[in-house]
Amino acid sequence: MDLFDFNQNEESAKPLAERMRANTLDDFIGQEHIVSKNSLLRRAISLDRLGSCIFWGPPGCGKTTLANIIALSTNGEFIKLNAVQAGVADVKKAVEKAKENLKLFGKRTYLLLDECHRFNKTQSDSLLPAIEQGTILFIGSTTENPYASMTPAIVSRCRVFEFKPLTVSDIEGALRRALADRRRGFGRLSLAVSDEAISHIARMAGGDLRSAYNALELAVLTTVPDGDGKISVTLADAEQSIQRKSLSYNEDTYYDILSAFCKSLRGSDSSAALYYAMRRIEGGCDPMHVARRLVVHSAEDDSMADPRALRMATAAMYALEKIGYPEGLIPLSDAIVYVCEAPKSNAVVEAYHAARRDAVENKDDAIPPYLKDNSFGDSLAKAQSAKYLYPHNFGGYVEQQYLPDSLKDRVYYRPKDVGFESEVKRIRKEKGMKD
Repeated sequence: MDLFDFNQNEESAKPLAERMRANTLDDFIGQEHIVSKNSLLRRAISLDRLGSCIFWGPPGCGKTTLANIIALSTNGEFIKLNAVQAGVADVKKAVEKAKENLKLFGKRTYLLLDECHRFNKTQSDSLLPAIEQGTILFIGSTTENPYASMTPAIVSRCRVFEFKPLTVSDIEGALRRALADRRRGFGRLSLAVSDEAISHIARMAGGDLRSAYNALELAVLTTVPDGDGKISVTLADAEQSIQRKSLSYNEDTYYDILSAFCKSLRGSDSSAALYYAMRRIEGGCDPMHVARRLVVHSAEDDSMADPRALRMATAAMYALEKIGYPEGLIPLSDAIVYVCEAPKSNAVVEAYHAARRDAVENKDDAIPPYLKDNSFGDSLAKAQSAKYLYPHNFGGYVEQQYLPDSLKDRVYYRPKDVGFESEVKRIRKEKGMKD
């Protein structure tokens, strides 16, 4: 066996998802909002001017692939670590190597860190000076919200790029390329995969291309060839490979049913909501997807009109997770009926949007002095703090200004005359609060 054969065998032993990984931006699939022709990220990569950044998104959407493309596109050195396995010693070793590359060869070093949300504070602190000084350009990838799961000091020094789940169309195109590719995919095989099988895998992958590749590979490798050596993958094979029944409706109807479920919840029609929920589940959708939508709508549509709705929905989601299918559908159905029948109010959602809009467009951090933290303040700060009126000294409520001066007249939450909100409205009125 010569070296070429050895390399070919080594390549063919890799999973399809790894073999089909894009090596250039032109081959990269999806995430047009990040890597379109004139995007900031694409320009930075082409000019080798990319700073530290974090790629955040669901599994199988291209985070690691894009990091590898950057590695192939730059003249710098690359070090890859996984936060699950790497320790402080590994980080220090990477930093020392980066300093050496910069001093001796004038080359910058990129540190690719998978699962970067798993880095604890000690590990992050050991890396922070190198990022600040530019010794290392950090590229982290994570499935968790970095603003909540990572050290703020690291996040503040990185540009965060949010990745989206791939579309069904993106995944179908990727699967067809894998079937046609003679070098990396299945192009050399005598193979026929039905359009229904491809469509089913693409829909059931839930935006995860890696999952779709794995399902296709399993279907191809486990299907027995016919007498002529031809492998024919059918819808039934695809269903088994991705462990979902066929949805038995097209993509448009799939989203129509989701929309009908959500609007039935909002419209207080428990019969319709139950039907559409079961239609989705029995069609092959993960029941947890229904549960997650229910939680959102309990907070969005019932909200403060009946705060118990959110508790019901989250309890049902927890029960479904722990019990599983099909018994978990009973508490889920309980919650669907409750959320439907509960009184409706979107007052909190309107308040949320208004407050968020002001936070972005009218940012004002001139916090009233008596609300500031005086733990380490001077005598002036302590004197200002003394002006704070402690509500419990006044029976639980006392009028004073909390918002900055420029926003002091804002009222975001306006309770409605429905359900528990009518009680909230009455209490606020008794206190003399602004309506």
